[in-house]
Amino acid sequence: MEEILEGSACCPLGESTTAPEIQALEGAGADEELAKLAKALGHPARVRIVRMLSRKEARVCSQIVGELPLAQSTVSEHLRILKEAGLVRSSQDGPRVGYCINFDTLRKLKALVAII
Repeated sequence: MEEILEGSACCPLGESTTAPEIQALEGAGADEELAKLAKALGHPARVRIVRMLSRKEARVCSQIVGELPLAQSTVSEHLRILKEAGLVRSSQDGPRVGYCINFDTLRKLKALVAII
């Protein structure tokens, strides 16, 4: 079994932002962003992947596949969708791709939902 990647090895943390400003949480732009994030979480497997990554260190795709009853290609597609939405970050190390949660985007999602 492959070892769990360290967060810094997989997805170096960028500068963390503080809590989103209230102006950024309202209006048409905020509505579009919330819709985009909600669509990315619109499948139970993607919700499970986000939960898995938010509770653990960075994981390589094969580790995620090992925890889901889905084919590798299906998991890869779900990861691609989450990555495009900004919920997941990745880093390639040779043939292995490590994935981790983007906590800044997750915090923004929580804030956007909280003010509905």
